[in-house]
Amino acid sequence: MQSANLTRGQTQWSALDWWPPLGWWPEPARDLLAPGSTAASATFVLLPRAESVHSARSFATGTLAGWGMGDLAEGMELIVSELATNALRHGLMLSTMPSRREREVVRLSLIRRGPLVTCAITDPGSAVPVLRDPSPFEPGGLGLHIVESMSVCWGWSPLAPQGKAVWAVLSA
Repeated sequence: MQSANLTRGQTQWSALDWWPPLGWWPEPARDLLAPGSTAASATFVLLPRAESVHSARSFATGTLAGWGMGDLAEGMELIVSELATNALRHGLMLSTMPSRREREVVRLSLIRRGPLVTCAITDPGSAVPVLRDPSPFEPGGLGLHIVESMSVCWGWSPLAPQGKAVWAVLSA
């Protein structure tokens, strides 16, 4: 288990739980951090396998149910599916040499602040998530449009020394 302060340029991780420091939150999301609101977080490590997306959805709905926020489950399942798929496909699989992949992970963190829940997926990749308009016959490419339509706001943040967090906020 490793823990450090991101505001000092180091990573902050725990095997079971992760809470981002105030400096981690991107500017558009800082107004969501109401002082004194109920706070909780839960983190899940995704293995580099397709079935991890299903496991991530189950973890998210179980966590929301435990927090008494089951009404967010349907929207959260869609967001988790899209962000986890992108992280596994683009952030992990394309980011490193095959010999390093087993040491790098994708993490799903759910962060609750009062009626708001942030879904943050971190991966070691450096590619910036892009909201794009695929052609009508393209089989994919609408994932971030789904995330945008289901969330209060969404975005991404670089992580030191490498990687990124892609996040979306839902409101109860």
